[in-house]
Amino acid sequence: MKARWLVVGIGLMVSLMVQMGASWAEAAYCGVARHACLRRVCCAASCCQWNCHTVMKTCAVVEYVPKQVTCYRTVCQPIYEQKMVTECRYVPVVKYRECRETVCRPVYETHWTTRTETVCRPIYETKTRQVTYTVCRPVYETHYREECYTVCKPVVETKKVRVCSGRWETRQVTVPSTCTPATCQPATCVPATCVPVTCQPATCAPRVVCQRVWVPEVVEKEVQCVRYVQEVRTRKVPYTVCRWVTELKTGTCTYTVCRWVPQTVTRKVPVQTCRWVQQEVVRRVPYTEMQLRHYQRPVTTVRYVEKQVPYTVTQCEPRVVYKQVPVQVCCPVPCCKVSCCPN
Repeated sequence: MKARWLVVGIGLMVSLMVQMGASWAEAAYCGVARHACLRRVCCAASCCQWNCHTVMKTCAVVEYVPKQVTCYRTVCQPIYEQKMVTECRYVPVVKYRECRETVCRPVYETHWTTRTETVCRPIYETKTRQVTYTVCRPVYETHYREECYTVCKPVVETKKVRVCSGRWETRQVTVPSTCTPATCQPATCVPATCVPVTCQPATCAPRVVCQRVWVPEVVEKEVQCVRYVQEVRTRKVPYTVCRWVTELKTGTCTYTVCRWVPQTVTRKVPVQTCRWVQQEVVRRVPYTEMQLRHYQRPVTTVRYVEKQVPYTVTQCEPRVVYKQVPVQVCCPVPCCKVSCCPN
């Protein structure tokens, strides 16, 4: 914070010096640069002149130069530590205690008693008797039935058929013969005159030739054809018929007869009696008891340590730089002695 206020104070001082320098520059050069110090001289229009020239003026300019500044900030860094913490907890524990009770226990006793009973004893007897029964006996008989069947019977027929045939015949045919070529003698020529010799024409005489010629003709012939005609015939086919005939038969049937005969029997029968006997019993009864147990468990604790961490900040540092600036200054040239302006 102190460095920032120092930078601001330096900037204000520099700007104040710049303004004072500008006032001093305007007061120079016959007071023409400042309008408050300019005194006008009223002259005639024909003789008023201004002398303008360029002067270099020194100006103070504040420039800000970037500068890297290292600063420090406080950072809390966590540190983790493992600690053992003792804790208490109630744990259920099962225990047993003895309880004495009086109970009644059954005692079973067996006694034998003589008991007389009348029972029925079965007596089995085998007997026979004549039985008449009916049986069915199969009787097979052969019968015949007429059955129709079809056969193919060949029938021979004679038909007349027109057949294309022919024969060879020897006939005499006149054929023109080969011609004999004409014969000419060469002419004897005199160098002055040349007379051609007449030629004999060719002779061609016809001749008779025997040749065989096929003469076609149509002839009717008798051809035997066989065709099959279906014929229905009858035949007897045997078949067997079974019929059942009832028949009476007599047989001997053996059967068993049971009859009950009363009989007195004496026997010993066990009799079971029950009596209750008191007895003292000790038994263990479970119960739950809460006990305090101590145990340790690891716990992670965090503590923070302050640490200075450097970081870089870019600051603009003001700096006063003096520069030469061109300024145009105009001064009036005195041309009239009489001034029309008040003093």
